[in-house]
Amino acid sequence: MISFKRLAKTCFTGIILSLSFTLGTSASAQDGKTLFQTNCAACHAVHKKLTGPALAGVEDRWPDKAKLRSWIKNSAAFLKTGDKYANDLYIEYNKTAMNLFTSLTDKEIDDMLAYIKTVPAPGAVAAGAATAPAADGDNTLLFGILTLVLAVVALVLLQVNSNLRKLADDRDGHPAVEPVPFWKNKSYIASVSVVLFVIGGYLTSKGAMDLGRSKDYQPEQPIYYSHKVHAGINQINCQYCHTGVYQGKQATIPSVNICMNCHLAINEYKGEKIYTEEGKEVDGTAEINKLYKYAGFEQGQTWDASKAKPVEWARIHNLPDHVYFNHSQHVKAGQVQCQTCHGEIQKMDEVKQFTDLSMGWCINCHRTTQVQFKDNGFYSIYEKYHQDLKTGKMDSAKGITVEKIGGTECQKCHY
Repeated sequence: MISFKRLAKTCFTGIILSLSFTLGTSASAQDGKTLFQTNCAACHAVHKKLTGPALAGVEDRWPDKAKLRSWIKNSAAFLKTGDKYANDLYIEYNKTAMNLFTSLTDKEIDDMLAYIKTVPAPGAVAAGAATAPAADGDNTLLFGILTLVLAVVALVLLQVNSNLRKLADDRDGHPAVEPVPFWKNKSYIASVSVVLFVIGGYLTSKGAMDLGRSKDYQPEQPIYYSHKVHAGINQINCQYCHTGVYQGKQATIPSVNICMNCHLAINEYKGEKIYTEEGKEVDGTAEINKLYKYAGFEQGQTWDASKAKPVEWARIHNLPDHVYFNHSQHVKAGQVQCQTCHGEIQKMDEVKQFTDLSMGWCINCHRTTQVQFKDNGFYSIYEKYHQDLKTGKMDSAKGITVEKIGGTECQKCHY
């Protein structure tokens, strides 16, 4: 007969292993999603063509996974091998050069490819929304339920073992010993305490790390402003409204004066229908009239800009006070695309926070993003790197990441 202590030890070990597997799987899926958003999302979507091809089924289109990894790391070098599929793809997309990601490891690429497989097609999401709560491939809930089931099974087996031992003692004529109640059994209490400590510690740590993060935050604004209509359909450059994004630390919210540059002439919305997140149709003309109230403007009269008052927009992206971030340093010097941090903003009606803007997310971007050194006066002070590139001491194909110029040093963002 299996002893009580051995059974308890076996069950406890099984629960711990199950928890470890749960946390490991969740972390791996999250890593792949973060890497994809950091490195790929600016030019690629999973189920839609953007600057580059849709990535759904990308592994099936490449006969050799090693070639796919080489293509992702350094497409320019891989094209020189004469691979027909790669060259046809390059020509199909107007010979648009893909960024170099030589710092990515094979495991990181595999994590991204694994994440791509978990993203369902838009139609599949709508059809299976009621039965597929974990659309991003996170199986934490499933493994959590399995862990609880295993814990219940373990407790039942322990009770069965106790009863069998009592029956065996009665059969052998040993004096019956009154079993210790569950709430007084030290082994039970110790096992449950350790399990609760592990689960509680994980949840507490995860909750603490998420404090202050607002991923997917999407407040209701005083005026329904559609980036899809302005930046997407009408192709208004981001910098026309957000003037500080290219010149200063803050991107700046456009003043009513900037809005009225266009809406003095455009007083009626005649575009395609727009809807809120809840599916309610938006009256575009009524929203323009709300702008007029803030501007103190009445149609048919001359506008006096001094009567305007600012629109009380709800801020979405907000970093802690102890974090230094400069838009111009990223957009102008680093030549980072808006979509890298803000997602496909040109396709959003109601804007939401695209990423969690965590330190880990920023650091990972600095480790993988290559600096545009060529013809960029902002990096002329790095004479050694320029000389090493000229002499061939440093491989120009691998490039220079933000990390190499101090992008992961603490004082760059905290001082």
